[in-house]
Amino acid sequence: MLGFLAVLQVLLSAALIGLVLMHSGRDTGFGGLGFTPASQGGQHIVERNLTRLTVFVALLFTANTVALFYQFD
Repeated sequence: MLGFLAVLQVLLSAALIGLVLMHSGRDTGFGGLGFTPASQGGQHIVERNLTRLTVFVALLFTANTVALFYQFD
């Protein structure tokens, strides 16, 4: 079980780094590439979905970190 959680931690960390790097700085980024028109809120649909995916992966990363901590206990 420890080996599986360790491999999962590496994969989640790589995914989280990639997702964070895809976010925009100020007015540009993945959502500002012109894939979709701007929504009424001023944020593109792609950027909003990217934020949701980043939060989800971050929560998985946190839960896996806690699980790894209790495996060593």
